[in-house]
Amino acid sequence: MAEAKNEFTRISSLRAESVGEPGKRTFRVVVNSESSSASVWLEKEQLFQLALAIQQIVANLPDDRDTEGSFPTDREADPLTNLDFKATKLVLGHDGERSLFILDAHDPEDEDVAVIRVWASEQQVQEFSEEAMRVCAAGRPHCPLCGRPMDPSGHRCARTNGTADLTQLEPLDQ
Repeated sequence: MAEAKNEFTRISSLRAESVGEPGKRTFRVVVNSESSSASVWLEKEQLFQLALAIQQIVANLPDDRDTEGSFPTDREADPLTNLDFKATKLVLGHDGERSLFILDAHDPEDEDVAVIRVWASEQQVQEFSEEAMRVCAAGRPHCPLCGRPMDPSGHRCARTNGTADLTQLEPLDQ
């Protein structure tokens, strides 16, 4: 596995958040580890796909595995590390020997070395995945005809050639 500039091995929280109003939100993963923290900004689709990938990996893990992993604490980032960057690439993995999940986040300046590597337990990533799904679903409702997001100010659906305002219809469930 490639190296990372910073590794968070003793994380106290791993959260998914959105900032702003629906339709104009930005998304981030917030990681806190002992005396360090990181905000990794990403696209909504990246957050959604990360949550799905976590669920798929967890579903395919053997039932007879040890779920208590041993964290590589000797790799912990320097105290008071505070990172804030936009990720262009995310890499998710599972270390079967340690029973831990690994999330690498890369920035556009150096895609070969991760800016941060987060080591998390199965429980931490499952809770994160559920939260990320809720954050992604909390945006604008989707049009029942075209599936595109509906703005509160109105939605002229392409399926009606823009002739009908569909904001009064029930949105599709996500």
